[in-house]
Amino acid sequence: MNHKIGFNPLSRTTAHRRAMTRNMVTSLFRFERITTTKAKALEVRRYAEKLITRSKVDSVHNRREAAKFIQDEKVLNKLFTEIGPRMKDRKGGYTRVLKLGFRQGDAADVAILELVDYKLDTDAKDEKAKSNDKAKTAAPKAANK
Repeated sequence: MNHKIGFNPLSRTTAHRRAMTRNMVTSLFRFERITTTKAKALEVRRYAEKLITRSKVDSVHNRREAAKFIQDEKVLNKLFTEIGPRMKDRKGGYTRVLKLGFRQGDAADVAILELVDYKLDTDAKDEKAKSNDKAKTAAPKAANK
């Protein structure tokens, strides 16, 4: 029995795993949605949840503790000014893992890791498409006159 296995090593060395986890958490906070394998998503989620919990209270100590993990200054600022206040009233469960299926090349489980309050930009795309249609119909009318 494998008791007390604290984390998934993901078949990587410690340095590689740590760097990869930092990069993926930074990408998650930058884009608020990333696509990766299920195993990586579950592992990255552990760190992301702890950082979001820290970001709910904007103090110098919490910023410095988060800065140990997140190297990008803009992402760190976004975490404490946007993401943390948005999650203020949540007790936990800031991220969700959505399973997509299997990857073509190696049949790995692929999943989306996203923040719970992530919204797709479908409205912005619809408005952009409508404005393009209006511009296309207005252009021939102007040419006819």
